[in-house]
Amino acid sequence: MNKTKTHVNDSYTWYVVDANNQTLGRLSTQISTILLGKNSPNYSPEQQSMNGVIVINAEKIKVTGKKETDKFYKRHSGRPGGLTIETLEEVRNRIPTRLIEHSVKGMLPKGALGRSLFTKLKVYKGDHHPHGAQNPSKLAVN
Repeated sequence: MNKTKTHVNDSYTWYVVDANNQTLGRLSTQISTILLGKNSPNYSPEQQSMNGVIVINAEKIKVTGKKETDKFYKRHSGRPGGLTIETLEEVRNRIPTRLIEHSVKGMLPKGALGRSLFTKLKVYKGDHHPHGAQNPSKLAVN
């Protein structure tokens, strides 16, 4: 039985990604590849990678086409009549970090491993983040 929990002494490799003028889907694909550990020669699909990703300037991400008005995000409170539907533009104005988180989470495995990997994604509005102690290296995104 594989456990996805990590030990306290294990060291993570942290990367900083600037989302300024990056396309949402392409950036999310590269982030999920790093979180899965596919950029490592020791990649194994059933094991948790030792990578973390910090995304800055989440509000400056761009989308192509008419997705600003035609793409919808749904959530339900669990109560009768509790369905809320928002366009991408409304979500960007309210919580700009949610766009990247939602996109990357959909590209990770479903189950305990995917939930554990998702905890190593940190998304921030603006160009400052509180993770200086992890000594993140800047990741060049194509």
